[in-house]
Amino acid sequence: MKIKYTERYEAVVIELKGNVMGGDDTKDFNELLHKLIDEGKKHVIVDLSDVKFMNSSGIGMLIGGLTTMKKADGSMKLSGATEKIESLLVITKLITIFETYNNIDEAVASFAK
Repeated sequence: MKIKYTERYEAVVIELKGNVMGGDDTKDFNELLHKLIDEGKKHVIVDLSDVKFMNSSGIGMLIGGLTTMKKADGSMKLSGATEKIESLLVITKLITIFETYNNIDEAVASFAK
């Protein structure tokens, strides 16, 4: 998995690419979130549009990220989930936990509300 991030308006967009399998990637993802929190950046959007596959450890990574952001009075939203990833979120009922958006622009706009 590759992690890349950019800032858009009041949010940080974290792009995940490839297979989200947890492991060392979880450590990198958590370190990035803590770095952003330390910098006072508490609005995070995780772009899943280039994620091909996600296992239970990858889902755990996202749940951990959401918990980390909420504890810091921040928020984490998901955007661009493919049909495969979205069905995974539905099956696990995590679709009710995460705020999901079709694309990054919709997710960014949701912070303005």
